[in-house]
Amino acid sequence: MHIESKNIFHDFSTESGDLPVLRDLSFSVAKGAFIALVGPSGCGKSTITKLLSGLLQPKKGEVLISGEKVINPRSSIGMAFQNPVLLEWRNVLDNITLPLEIVAKSSSVGKRKARARELLKLVGLTEFETSKPSELSGGMKQRVSLCRSLVHKPELLILDEPFGALDAFTKEDLWQTMHQLKREENFTCILITHDLREAVFLADEIIVLTGRPAKVQYKLEVALGKHRKIEDLYSTKTAKTIAMLRKQIEIGQAR
Repeated sequence: MHIESKNIFHDFSTESGDLPVLRDLSFSVAKGAFIALVGPSGCGKSTITKLLSGLLQPKKGEVLISGEKVINPRSSIGMAFQNPVLLEWRNVLDNITLPLEIVAKSSSVGKRKARARELLKLVGLTEFETSKPSELSGGMKQRVSLCRSLVHKPELLILDEPFGALDAFTKEDLWQTMHQLKREENFTCILITHDLREAVFLADEIIVLTGRPAKVQYKLEVALGKHRKIEDLYSTKTAKTIAMLRKQIEIGQAR
């Protein structure tokens, strides 16, 4: 397994005492796989991303990436969030190359920009490389954010609801862009989402979490195949899958 979460327990200290967030959470992800984590609001999904990325240490248990225990932030991980957080004083190209300035200082400016332009071409934003973030639409900003998260060729990409604030049409467009990026860049990906349609369209496997403190409630292998079309989301088979996932979330929330 490329990524392993082994018997994770985690809680946060509050004024009224410890708040349990994760309880005996275990799951694994094969190299190159795309999984989605879904579950009730507040169940600890974003906490899991912090543990996987090394920004937090579990109170008990361990996270392994390629067999190595994660004990601090790793440069081999890319992250994208609901808010793109682009720097207004830098143009699109310079926003994308920012991670390379941190983790690949020895690379030349020319190589950094060439890598950024490769990704801009993949997401259809070549002509906007000199634009400032304020000149972009919400969907375009998220494309830039995705490029920035992939520019250093991470072995693991973590997506924490990056499409949550977008309109339905823009979401669907970006879901197709994600499939294209996955084919070209071949990274392992973990998606955190509340959108079951998004999970079904993007992921190879969906892991349903229980309510807080979270553990694995249910796992589903998605049967849509590698070459998916938006039309697949409107089939009777997909509707039944989404209904079943919703039922599993209800069961996990009421346990």
